[in-house]
Amino acid sequence: LAVSNSHSFLGIDQDGRCALTKTNGNNFGHMILRGGVTPNYDAASVKAAEEALNNAGLAENIIIDCSHANSNKDPAIQPLVLEHCINQKISGNNSIIGVMLESHLGWGSQKLEVDLSQLKYGVSITDACIDWETTENCLRSASDRLKG
Repeated sequence: LAVSNSHSFLGIDQDGRCALTKTNGNNFGHMILRGGVTPNYDAASVKAAEEALNNAGLAENIIIDCSHANSNKDPAIQPLVLEHCINQKISGNNSIIGVMLESHLGWGSQKLEVDLSQLKYGVSITDACIDWETTENCLRSASDRLKG
């Protein structure tokens, strides 16, 4: 609701000077379902989100985060969450307009070391991620299934 309305805020202009920035609002906003105490990518949760958006007079545009609480922060579960989202789309859901995957070159995550030479190239230092191969397989499979 907030994003659909105009705003004014301090920002930086093209010349790097402090400026008052005004927006007209964005009618193409969306809700992101990331999970919480429990995952919320299932059909019942999506339906509840659709109803909340509809009751607020907003477009039923939903993006589902396949990571974070929807996967219990386990990257191995992300492809299963994505599969569930694709099944909902194939079953006729039009409110799911996108998904988010937490992806990097390498699988998992690592702690930021004092000795940076100990870091593995392409492995996240924040949240655990699926690797490039898994990402590619997930996206190709989703594309193939949605083309039907």
